[in-house]
Amino acid sequence: MLSERRDLARLKARYCFDQGRTAVRHEHSGSLRLLKSLYPEGRAICHSVLVHPPSGLVGGDVLDMELELGPGAHALVTTPGATRFYRGEHPARQHLSARLGDGARLEWLPLEAIAYPGCDGQNEMRFALDAGAELLAWDMTALGLPGAGQPFASGRFTQHLEICGRWLERGTMAADDALLMNGAAGLAGHRCLASLVFAAGLPIERARRERALDAARAVIDAQPLHAGATAVRDDVLVLRALAPLVEPASSLLRRCWAAWRQELWGLPGDQPRLWSM
Repeated sequence: MLSERRDLARLKARYCFDQGRTAVRHEHSGSLRLLKSLYPEGRAICHSVLVHPPSGLVGGDVLDMELELGPGAHALVTTPGATRFYRGEHPARQHLSARLGDGARLEWLPLEAIAYPGCDGQNEMRFALDAGAELLAWDMTALGLPGAGQPFASGRFTQHLEICGRWLERGTMAADDALLMNGAAGLAGHRCLASLVFAAGLPIERARRERALDAARAVIDAQPLHAGATAVRDDVLVLRALAPLVEPASSLLRRCWAAWRQELWGLPGDQPRLWSM
C-alpha cells in the first residue's frame, strides 16, 4: 500500500482573446502546472497541457483547477497521461470549475481517470456558459486495471459532471454494488465508462443539432461498443459509451470529438500531437 500523504494543489488560468490571439495567464500553488502555450492551429486557438508531476492522488489529496475564458477566447486543454486515484484511507478529490464568456470556446480533453482497487476517489467538473459560449468536454473513467490483473474489487469512485443550471450527471460506483457493476441496467460487467458533451450558452439550432447527432451516430455504428448519442436538452448533446477497457472507449471519443469539431465549428479534427507520444 502507498504511504499516505497530502497534496493540496491549485491552478487558476485565464484565457483572453485580443487582436486575433488567445493568450493565457495562470498562477499555481502545489504540484499542478500549465505548460507552455502551443498554437498548432494558429494564434486564435491556445492549446494548453495540464501537468500534475506526481501523476496520482492518494487519500486526502486535492487538485483544484479554475479556468476562465474571456469573450471570444478558444482554449484546448489536455493532459499528457492518465490521472490515477490510488488506494487510500481518505477521499482524494479532483475538481474543475470553468467559466466561459460570451463567444468563448473550451475543449476540455484530459486523458482518462483510473480508479485503482481500494481507492476513494471524487472527480468533479462544473462548467458555466454565458450566452454564445460553447463547450466540448469529455470524461473517461477506468475502474481497476483488469489487464494487469487488478480488478476493481474494492473501493468507490464518484463522478460529477455539470453544466451549471442546465444539466447534471452524478453517480458513485462502489465495487461492492453488484447490481450496478454487473447488472444489465448498470455497467453490465464493463469497467470503462465514457462521456462526450457538447453544450452551448444558447439553444442549438435544430438542423445543426441533428447534423451533429448524425455524425456521432455514424462513428458509433462503425464501433463494436455499447454507445449512444442524444440531445438531453436543446443546448446540450451527450454521447455515452461503455467498454471493457479504456482503449476502445478512448478511440470512440476521439473520433466523435473530431466529428463534432468539424460539424459544429468547421474546424479540423486533427488530434493533438501529445496524444500519440
